[in-house]
Amino acid sequence: MAATLAFSQACENNKAPILAVLQHAFAKSSKALEVGSGTGQHAVHFAAALPHLTWQASDQAVYLPDLTERLRLAALPNLPSPLQLDIRENNGPQQQVDAVFSANTLHIMPWQVVQTLFSRLPDFCHAKAELCIYGPFNYNGQFTSESNAMFDASLKAQNPLMGIRDIEAVLQLALSAGFALQCDHAMPANNRLLHFSRVS
Repeated sequence: MAATLAFSQACENNKAPILAVLQHAFAKSSKALEVGSGTGQHAVHFAAALPHLTWQASDQAVYLPDLTERLRLAALPNLPSPLQLDIRENNGPQQQVDAVFSANTLHIMPWQVVQTLFSRLPDFCHAKAELCIYGPFNYNGQFTSESNAMFDASLKAQNPLMGIRDIEAVLQLALSAGFALQCDHAMPANNRLLHFSRVS
């Protein structure tokens, strides 16, 4: 059964460097919400390596069957069944969390949905929550590599509402939601991991 599950090579490639940041960023957290868990590879890897955390995976309904099965097979005590979560709808975790993680989602979501995600964070999060977001970003309106420019073009060819986001706009959304940037980590393949802490 496991061999038939959806698989992301990118997740396999980036899970170790992401974990290295999360081990510090989420060291004092107890419950993390992952927005857009996809195949569940990150959820399984991070939950196994961070046993002090309850790792709540989530995604839209269409992705839940494979995600649920991967988590079931992992059988980790701190990895409950995934939550159906669509940021555009009025659903979410029943209890507030003190950590939020999302990887490779902001360039897939239309910008309006990115705005909605940040606006909903205060509803999900405790007063001293941590937030980590992984993916590619532009700086000063410029791509950081030719590969990112090509990736952005391929995204916009699929849907003009997709695309790599300007970090300045993301930082402003985070501040509006009460989250201040703590560190901007360089990651492999021209990606970044943005670590925010809630300040209000």
